[in-house]
Amino acid sequence: MQIYAEMIGNVMTDARSTGKYYHFVRLMGRAASHITLECALQTHPNITLIGEEVATKKLTLKNVTDYIADVICKRAERGYNYGVILIPEGLIDFIPEVQHLIAELNEILAHEVVDEGGLWRQKLAPQSLQLFEILPPAIQEQLMLERDPHGNVQVAKIETEKMLIQMVETELEQRKERGAYKYQFKGQSHFFGYEGRCGLPSNFDSTYCYALGYGAGALLQSGKTGLISSVGNLAAPVDEWTVSGTALTSLMDVERRHGKFKPVIKKAMVELEGAPFKKFKSLREEWALSNRYISPGPIQFVGPTCDDLSHTLLLELGVEL
Repeated sequence: MQIYAEMIGNVMTDARSTGKYYHFVRLMGRAASHITLECALQTHPNITLIGEEVATKKLTLKNVTDYIADVICKRAERGYNYGVILIPEGLIDFIPEVQHLIAELNEILAHEVVDEGGLWRQKLAPQSLQLFEILPPAIQEQLMLERDPHGNVQVAKIETEKMLIQMVETELEQRKERGAYKYQFKGQSHFFGYEGRCGLPSNFDSTYCYALGYGAGALLQSGKTGLISSVGNLAAPVDEWTVSGTALTSLMDVERRHGKFKPVIKKAMVELEGAPFKKFKSLREEWALSNRYISPGPIQFVGPTCDDLSHTLLLELGVEL
């Protein structure tokens, strides 16, 4: 996440220096928005979309578009025709109307032949068909791509950031015609993916993973199986960390994959009542209209900040930031 935060900080510097672009940054992270939330806490972008909040509030694509357009209009009145917007990779899968569409597409792709003439569309519910047809053609094609080995939509291949730029652009043009917006909107799209997870690990990452591996080896040597190595008390010095094993079955859930119900490890989503999200929520209005950008720079291996923990972890452990 530190690498993503560095890259976002660089984009923020560019946004302020050019003063004419809105950067829509989609971040890797599959279904959950943990990475997006942590990057927001580190860099203070103008808009951050959290998929879990979108799902809880049952927001539509139109709602999301209007929210972004509203912030852009308010910033324009303050003389800011630029900004940075963070989008979780799995956002599109959190929007209820899109969830229904994807579920129907999954069933069709699992059991039906998708013909070039489009007769398969007749199997969609009227609301899902209407939504599918208003999506940009590129997004339609991406939603129809082959599912991953687990039966999930390949969200990394759905260019949500480009879709939102198009939809926001259309909304702002309509507002121009009504006299509600009189400025220029220029969107730039980015996807930060593998380049963020292939960098050198931080000091914390290295020590944490070493402890996990050590714990796994100790469990095996003791003849304990069916467990996942886990490490606790992470805010304390390393020699006070606790290592234990968590039963694999306690993490299991049942989900529908490839048209069948299968046991899988339950996804850990962003908790809207958790301290990290509440901290973000308390600050996002200020970040939206003012420029509170932070550029954290690259990972440090020596010096006063080299052993810093992530904002999310610190907040979850009750540390005030």
